[in-house]
Amino acid sequence: MIFLINVEFYIVNNVKDLEYIKRFGINLKQVRTSKKISQEVLAYSADIPISQVGRIERGEINTTISSVKAIAIALNIQIKELFEFE
Repeated sequence: MIFLINVEFYIVNNVKDLEYIKRFGINLKQVRTSKKISQEVLAYSADIPISQVGRIERGEINTTISSVKAIAIALNIQIKELFEFE
């Protein structure tokens, strides 16, 4: 028995907006430092690695929604405040 399968390939565009990711990181750092919270304390409070906090702030990674929520909770702010930089 032979099965024929029609396979379609789609081109996936890279949807990362590197400038937006960098601005998010800069804003996160400004919010964090205005609250006088170290990266270490933020990482511990948000239960994420300290190296990840640094990479987010430097705009090196496109962080997850779950991490954004954890960071906002740790900073005692609304999530939308992390996106108020435009």
